[in-house]
Amino acid sequence: MGMKIYVVDNGGQWTHREWRTLRDLEVDTKIVPNTTPLKDLTKEQITGLVLSGGAPRIGLDNPLGNCAEYLEKATFPILGICAGHQFMARFYGGEVRPSIVPEFGKIDLTLLKKDPLFTGVPPQSIVWESHNDEVTLLPKCFTHLAESDTCKIQAMVHKQKPFYGLQFHPEVEHTQFGEQIFRNFITICED
Repeated sequence: MGMKIYVVDNGGQWTHREWRTLRDLEVDTKIVPNTTPLKDLTKEQITGLVLSGGAPRIGLDNPLGNCAEYLEKATFPILGICAGHQFMARFYGGEVRPSIVPEFGKIDLTLLKKDPLFTGVPPQSIVWESHNDEVTLLPKCFTHLAESDTCKIQAMVHKQKPFYGLQFHPEVEHTQFGEQIFRNFITICED
């Protein structure tokens, strides 16, 4: 069976870039509304899911369609980006608050731990940010993977499930190793 990684549209401006990055990496992908029931996704035998970013402030307190159902019941890997990351953290008991210093543009990312998602990514790199809110308390069931000077929880992974959250945007060309991160997520979905 070929790779099928769908992008869940949470109303963000970069949803199509996430889709295009996967397509360019020769993954069978499509954009689906966040109201899609999980059973419709499993019927299509997907191997992974990307929870896209959302409209401004959406990660702070809004339910993102059926994203809670995906996080509760999915057995395939999930990558939450920006609002998707924030929603994932909140769903598992973390906290999301307005950023003291909202980040827009290029920032320096520091990796804190080795993880398959960051294979081939150096300990320091440039990533692209666009957020007013951030995860301020890591859920207990997650491991902290990366930080920046003004946003401590830039990346996280669930301790038991292949669920990842990224505050930054790997689908944007300004993120130095963004394509590598997507390649690594594809590899995670193959396992």
